[in-house]
Amino acid sequence: MGGESAYVVDLAASDDETHRDRLRGVSRMPSLGTVRGVESLGTRQVYVNPWMTVREDEIQRADGSSGIYGVVDKPDFALIIPLDGERVRLVEQFRYPIGLRRWEFPQGTAPDRAASDPLQLAARELREETGLRAGRMIELGLLDVAPGMSSQRGRVFLATHLTEGFHEREHEEQDMRSAWFPRADFESMIAKGEITDAQSIAAYTLLLLHEHSQP
Repeated sequence: MGGESAYVVDLAASDDETHRDRLRGVSRMPSLGTVRGVESLGTRQVYVNPWMTVREDEIQRADGSSGIYGVVDKPDFALIIPLDGERVRLVEQFRYPIGLRRWEFPQGTAPDRAASDPLQLAARELREETGLRAGRMIELGLLDVAPGMSSQRGRVFLATHLTEGFHEREHEEQDMRSAWFPRADFESMIAKGEITDAQSIAAYTLLLLHEHSQP
């Protein structure tokens, strides 16, 4: 995980470009060529909307056989763990693809599939979804959402030194609500299957690893 010096940004006290450069985006769009024995022969876009594109790539495997990869391309996201003592802030909304409302950590991407500085994106998503402003952000790690089908990756941030404010939710988030939960309750909700968002559970693991690494 590394020491805090590589990951901590004091938002209230510093606008240090050196820190910001360390937190730049990580999006890596595949290009034609050979990667680990798989040669990309061509690509075509089959679907696009303001949030994602779907493409189909022709490939040739190491043994000479041909195939295709269907890939969902979405911009990199930021996920934020707002931590205040022994409680965390969650948001809850209806997730259309699974037809269920689910509690999860604040997270999101920049509008119109744009690339964005991860730290700035994290601060904006936190403010938009919860109204919270963080005085300090610590980058905890990197997640690949579904590497078998999507190029999307995400940065996880721990937000502390929090102040309350008004949320600035987008139109698509009008059904969202937000609340504080004791960490023990959060962990119990995971164990009971009440929190099932993979990114939130993985992010909490990164938080635990970060805490265990501290002296």
